[in-house]
Amino acid sequence: MNLSVNSPIREDDILSPYDGSVVGRMPVAGEAEVDAAVEKALKGFEVMRRLPRFIRADILDRAADIIDGRREEFVRLIAAEAGKPLYDARGEVSRSLFNLRNAAREARAFSGKEVPLDVDSAVFEYQTSNADGGALKLDRADLDTLANLGRRVGIARHFPIGPILAITPFNFPLNLVLHKVAPALAVGNSVILKPAPQTPLTSKLLAEVLLEAGLPEDALLVVHCDVPLAEKLVRDDRIPMVTFTGSAGVGWHIKSIAGKKKVSLELGGNGAVVVSDDADISFAAARCVRGGVVYGGQYCIGVQRILVHEKVYDRFEEELVSRVRACAVGNPLEEGIDVGPVIDERSAIRIESWIDEAVAQGARVLTGGKRDRALIEPTVLTDTTMDMKVEAEEIFGPVVTLNKVASAEEGVQRAASSRYGLQGGYFTNDMRAAFRALETWDVGGLMINDVPIYRIDNMPFGGWKDSGLGREGTRYAMESMSDIKFLVFNYG
Repeated sequence: MNLSVNSPIREDDILSPYDGSVVGRMPVAGEAEVDAAVEKALKGFEVMRRLPRFIRADILDRAADIIDGRREEFVRLIAAEAGKPLYDARGEVSRSLFNLRNAAREARAFSGKEVPLDVDSAVFEYQTSNADGGALKLDRADLDTLANLGRRVGIARHFPIGPILAITPFNFPLNLVLHKVAPALAVGNSVILKPAPQTPLTSKLLAEVLLEAGLPEDALLVVHCDVPLAEKLVRDDRIPMVTFTGSAGVGWHIKSIAGKKKVSLELGGNGAVVVSDDADISFAAARCVRGGVVYGGQYCIGVQRILVHEKVYDRFEEELVSRVRACAVGNPLEEGIDVGPVIDERSAIRIESWIDEAVAQGARVLTGGKRDRALIEPTVLTDTTMDMKVEAEEIFGPVVTLNKVASAEEGVQRAASSRYGLQGGYFTNDMRAAFRALETWDVGGLMINDVPIYRIDNMPFGGWKDSGLGREGTRYAMESMSDIKFLVFNYG
């Protein structure tokens, strides 16, 4: 396995988002190295596709065991290069272990199915013939003839498709990488991994672990390169699939240049939560804080818009603001920190400008709103409107909007009006209302009595509208990273 390409054109300093210190260095691939990576991945695929499933599964299980034994090393690296508080970095590592072990289980169990071929009499009559080749007449056929002519079995089998190009984001530099790498390897593909430019060191360490676990040479290529070369990879016809997690603009651009290959896109969102008048207000407020501002709000399924029934609005606002103010902000490498920096100061400046713009347009700041380098105070805005950036777009920062609605139905309607549709949350004890909400709220996942940030890694995960294309979650990703060959065997 190549952990990174040889003869880099340069090395990048990977900087801490919190204080700008150098976390490590990463070689940058040039055009020759990127071309070589594709060639190596093709060779790696020829090995992977021939491995028995138990070998692929054992590699994934061993990788999980190795990471478990080096857990704190991974935690510290994620916290350093992604700016993720230690509590959340530990949670990411735990999710990654589940992801690997679940992929191992699926590698052992993933299979096709028999497809029945004798389900329609007219088609059966048309598609079969007598022993002499003449037309079959069902009304004249005896049981032995029917039984013999029915001896056809159809089997749909899944096969790996080739090198998978995985382009991953900074916010989960281990687990979102594994959402692509683990199912690809489980089904028998090789992978070219293009990690986020801010967080390639975790990918490099993961590749080292997989090598130690027994992954074959060239089954995983980590390529840290500039955008034009990443686009060249997307366009390369030798790569049958690209799977991307990131912003909507970049994702749809990738789809537009990908040509004939498969494309899976897990894009952004501006997650909404509706709080009904029958909700548990304290619990709802606590979960909205957890879902909205921890890790600097840098979750595609984070809470961004909160819509609360007018009957319980005042109590909810008091609870929410109090809990947001209690969040500990600071160095992500210190224990007890809830909110660290966003990924860089440029992002923090953008978030601050969106807050200021909303205030200039009539919004009010209930708490927060200030910036210190890459640290944004956890912020609650109210009196926002659907045309403001803080509601209409994905802010990807520790900022939530809080607004009053006359009914839960109005809240669902406003929540569903977004061009995004990744996940949503609805706090209510009215199950009829919950099921009806799913009919009109076009999201990939709706969490009842919880926030959209809830995700278990074997769930089907993906979005509607501008939030993406396709589904992740181990088995669902394996289905997209394989294709079906259908075998019909006539044993009559």
